[in-house]
Amino acid sequence: MSQQACNIEKEITKKVTLNYLLHVPQEYDPNADRKWPVILFLHGAGERGSDIEKVKVHGIPHIAEQDPSFPFIAISPQCPENSDWAREKDAVIAALDEVMAAYNTDASRVYLTGLSMGGYGTWLLAADLPDRFAAAAPICGGGSWMDAFRLTDMPIWAFHGAKDDVVLLSESENMVQAVQNAGGSPILTVYPEANHDSWTKTYDNPELYEWFLKHSR
Repeated sequence: MSQQACNIEKEITKKVTLNYLLHVPQEYDPNADRKWPVILFLHGAGERGSDIEKVKVHGIPHIAEQDPSFPFIAISPQCPENSDWAREKDAVIAALDEVMAAYNTDASRVYLTGLSMGGYGTWLLAADLPDRFAAAAPICGGGSWMDAFRLTDMPIWAFHGAKDDVVLLSESENMVQAVQNAGGSPILTVYPEANHDSWTKTYDNPELYEWFLKHSR
C-alpha cells in the first residue's frame, strides 16, 4: 500500500486586524437596562482599502451618518484592499464579538446585511453562522447553493435590480430558489428598472428595519 490513513488534531491561534465604523444611537445609555438590536453591514468592493470614510458612502453607515438616532447599534467593517469578506470573516466576527461585549446589545436581535461584494458576504456569513443572526438581507449578491440547507430556518429578504449588469439577477434568484428547495422561505424583491444600485432604495425603506425587528433568535 502506498497510502496510509492519517489524522491531525491541533489547536491554532490567529491574529486578526480590521477597521470598522461603529454607530451607537444617541439615545443609548450605558447605565440603562435597555438592550439594543445590532446590524452588521458589509460594504461592496469599491469601499475596500484603509480609508474608513469610504465606508460611509452607501448603506447602513450612510444612513447612520445622516441620522444619529438610527435605532440600532451598527457595525460596518472595512475590507482591506485586495481581499474579500470570505478571507476577512474571522476578523468581522471578532469585531462583532468585541462590540457585543462592550455595549448593551441584544444577542437575540443581531441582523446581517450587505451589498454587492457584501451581498455575497451576507450569504456566506449567514450560512456559516446561521445560529448567530436573527435575519439577513443580502443585496445584489449571491452565494453557494450547496449552503442552502443551512439557511432554511433563517428569515432572508434578498434584493436585486432586474437590469443589474455587474451582478446578474440570477445570482440572487438561484440562492433564493435553492433555499426554497431546501425547505426555507426566503423573500426576493426585484426592482424592475434598477441596475446595480438596488441598495439605495432598499436601505431608504423603513419597512426593511421593521422587518428586521420582527425577528429574533
